[in-house]
Amino acid sequence: MKIRIILPITGDALIPEVLSEARHWALPTTTVDAVSIQSGSTSIESEYDDVINGPGILAQVKQAVADKVDGIFVSCFADPAVSAAREIADIPVVGGFEPAVLTALGLGERVGFITVLPEVLPMLRGLSRGHGIDGRIAPPRVVNIPVQQLTDRRKLLSALLEQAKEAVVTRKEADVIVLGCTGMLGVAKDLQAALLDAANVHVPVVDPTAAAITWLESAHRMGLRPSRTTYMPPRNPH
Repeated sequence: MKIRIILPITGDALIPEVLSEARHWALPTTTVDAVSIQSGSTSIESEYDDVINGPGILAQVKQAVADKVDGIFVSCFADPAVSAAREIADIPVVGGFEPAVLTALGLGERVGFITVLPEVLPMLRGLSRGHGIDGRIAPPRVVNIPVQQLTDRRKLLSALLEQAKEAVVTRKEADVIVLGCTGMLGVAKDLQAALLDAANVHVPVVDPTAAAITWLESAHRMGLRPSRTTYMPPRNPH
């Protein structure tokens, strides 16, 4: 299987780290490559970023289809342009939100997101409502770290643990934690272990990149792709 990761942002600086994380989770028989978009913002932290980066994402989706990849991961928890991508691609396409949340819903009753900034919260609430799962979503939390500064793993893990303890131990509002940004790379396992020490009870922590890569592999193995009664091809594609 071949998976194309589309970083829905400009610039290539994050590609090596994203590829390393994805290849860690992928099967030995899966090949993974990654591209960024040619125009737009350097991060998606608002509805505005989501919209202006959409054309660049769809351009890379079309290229991925032309390159005959078997699955596409738009590496952002806000799932930017994912529904539109499914209308033009006859292969599985996911962002970070759906596979992570579907995984989490099978592990506990109440799911708690921890994301980057307050500006992202309305987007995540909208996604939860759109999927009809808002009744099982705990109040989302933020670490107040912009996407471009998530490379400081020690700072990120400390902020995540503070918010996870508040959600799980203090307020008892979450049974599963989902990392609400695909830029939160390589910290899920350590956060889960630290939370176990703090709460003295196992609470799963779902990494959206891991969930996306393994979901694409499963869909490919099962021969599944987007339904054409939901994701109808555009009548006048450009």
